[in-house]
Amino acid sequence: MDPVIVVGAGPVGLTLALALARHSVPTVVLDEGPGKDEQRPARTVVLREDTAALMERLAGHSFGDMETGARWTGWRSLRRKQLMRELTFSDQTPPPLHVPQHVLTGALRAAIADERLVKIAVESKLDSLEQDAGGLTAHTRGPKDTWWRGSYLVGCDGPRSTVRKLLDIRFPGRTAVERHAVAALRTELPGPGEALLHRMPPWRGGGAEVTGRPLAGGVWRLDWLLPPRGDLVTPDALVARVRETLAGWCGGSTPPYELLDTGVHTVHHRLARRWRIGRAFLAGDAAHLLGALGTQGLDEGLRDADNLAWKLAVAWHHGARDSLLDSYQAERRASVAARLRAADQSLPILRGGGGLRSYVPGTARGHDTLLTDGHVGRGPLGAPGSYAESPLAPAPSESAVAVGTEPGAPVTDVRVTAPDGSFVRLRDRLGLGQLLVVLVAPGTVVWERRHWVTAGIMPRLAAAVTALPHPAELLVAESYPGAAAHSVLLIRPDGHLVTALSGVRPAELYTAAETALGGVVPKQRARETGTTEKAEKTQSTAAASRPTTQ
Repeated sequence: MDPVIVVGAGPVGLTLALALARHSVPTVVLDEGPGKDEQRPARTVVLREDTAALMERLAGHSFGDMETGARWTGWRSLRRKQLMRELTFSDQTPPPLHVPQHVLTGALRAAIADERLVKIAVESKLDSLEQDAGGLTAHTRGPKDTWWRGSYLVGCDGPRSTVRKLLDIRFPGRTAVERHAVAALRTELPGPGEALLHRMPPWRGGGAEVTGRPLAGGVWRLDWLLPPRGDLVTPDALVARVRETLAGWCGGSTPPYELLDTGVHTVHHRLARRWRIGRAFLAGDAAHLLGALGTQGLDEGLRDADNLAWKLAVAWHHGARDSLLDSYQAERRASVAARLRAADQSLPILRGGGGLRSYVPGTARGHDTLLTDGHVGRGPLGAPGSYAESPLAPAPSESAVAVGTEPGAPVTDVRVTAPDGSFVRLRDRLGLGQLLVVLVAPGTVVWERRHWVTAGIMPRLAAAVTALPHPAELLVAESYPGAAAHSVLLIRPDGHLVTALSGVRPAELYTAAETALGGVVPKQRARETGTTEKAEKTQSTAAASRPTTQ
């Protein structure tokens, strides 16, 4: 088959290409730019636990060191001079990862440079797209006008998406929901490593709200909430904000600082009507815009890529049903729509000067909870979405049991025993093109694998896993939150729980796996060798490029 065409070489497009490569699917990434990313220290991203793990898994790189990104040690929120909330992050409460966007894309590009299944075509601007029964044909202009043939196409080309316009998809929503003045600077502040949200700061010129978020190497990003339709922010006015804020946080005197970058960030809320038309899809900012109240649009874009990659891989290798590909829009659009609704419902309460706000009891504490949720990744504003209402969710079963993860939600990262007997993290086994089956078996950790792999229910479970309608890996966990001994968890390639069963139930396990794949899928297993070679051969021949004249 022809490769998947990814339009756009931002974080979402590069992530999707790498994720598809892990599924042995070749891609061509159409990059409108020269293949380099502008270094803007004030343009940063905050990744939650699940998306940070996805980035580090794909890039093969830890961003939490002193040269790249910072994992916050804590979170403080203040109102005037009063400390409203203080959080300390730990293994039980994983911290967000804060990293400059150019560092993130640079790491993804470096990983792609070593990936034979991904081709990046620079200075290639899409200008036409045609679909047929067997695939798509895209035309790009640049130094060379080129035609590209693909099996599927995904528009990851940002808010002004050419793909979305060519597909004639509406993009309704709200403009300028929030405006922020932004500065990146190097300085020393109280509470190093702790992010800080200060509402109604008591110094002159503090504005309504200012946020300080640490980066690596003593760098901070500061954001000041601006009036929705205020005057332009001049350089002098921004420097005054910096000095007043630093002085307010440091006891009245401005500490030495180095101003690295500034800007004004405007938040829009929009949601595309459709995310799939035929063989073409939208992802990231091409499909949705959000970001008010501390929510992170890139988080949702990366979840789009993770959700879509394994479904396209099933279709590319095995010819999946439309129901599996349709589930991408059903799951992801519903999840983002819920996030946007939560933000839109909270905005009048948090930003309004009267009306509903004046009737809400305990407003200061309640408002602080809402804002904290958005910034640290909790609750309706920040927590990863669940696909409980997904068309891929199996019907209720008498064999299903409750565990600490609801069906459709991301699984908890626990230590598991791999088939070779090694101990690994559960998240390390995601994104490899296979389902995961986890047996919860207390006590196995103290015995060598050879003693228990052929004992008890293991042989029967192994046979049931082998018979599933899609390749699956059997893992064993000493424990899992809320799970009783001998519980069997079925997990999708993107880490969302399909179901948890009581003991070995081959028929129920098969039915749940079949449903999670979109219905009846012919059982086709890739050979132990040859899948990658086939994809690489396809990559070198199928991206047919034939010059033409305009």
